[in-house]
Amino acid sequence: MTERISQDMIIADMLKIDPGIASILMASGMHCIGCPASQGESLSEAAAVHGLDAGELEKAVNEYLAKK
Repeated sequence: MTERISQDMIIADMLKIDPGIASILMASGMHCIGCPASQGESLSEAAAVHGLDAGELEKAVNEYLAKK
């Protein structure tokens, strides 16, 4: 079964599932993924800080994971 992420997951945990997720987040405008502070934020919190739609990010990441 393919792993899925949710909006309440911590960024660091998402990257442990698949480091390739970082490129999706960075392409959406989250260029601070390497910052230690961002590693402890949930996808929802990070999206809010960047004015992004957490639901759209969740969908994009899960579509990426489903193709693996």
